[in-house]
Amino acid sequence: MTPVEFSALATNGTIKTINETINCADLAWNPHAAFEGVYLKHLVTGDKTDGQISCHIVRVDPGCTLETHVHENQWEMHEVIEGSGDATLSESSTPYHPGKSAIIPKGEKHSVKAGDDGLIMLAKFFPALI
Repeated sequence: MTPVEFSALATNGTIKTINETINCADLAWNPHAAFEGVYLKHLVTGDKTDGQISCHIVRVDPGCTLETHVHENQWEMHEVIEGSGDATLSESSTPYHPGKSAIIPKGEKHSVKAGDDGLIMLAKFFPALI
């Protein structure tokens, strides 16, 4: 499976919970409140997991940046599924490409800048972000 195929599955697939099936294609892309060119699709929110986990597709448009920020109360996991870019995790820079994952402890500064072809990743939060 290519990264583009996986990205399409994540964006348009389904998620089964004990009580329902979530159709990802029915979920809206939400512009990030603070960062231009960054969009989120909230796949699983804390109301479905007793606040324990949330999962979001994050789309960063070409050349745009998810600027430096901190989640004081959540650990975060990034899983890059399409595109490329660079992430700064605390004080260390690392390339982002399909197949790359990163774990970000709560309270650590991080940012992500998309390359020329943009970037799509899953962002999972423990406990739930929303």
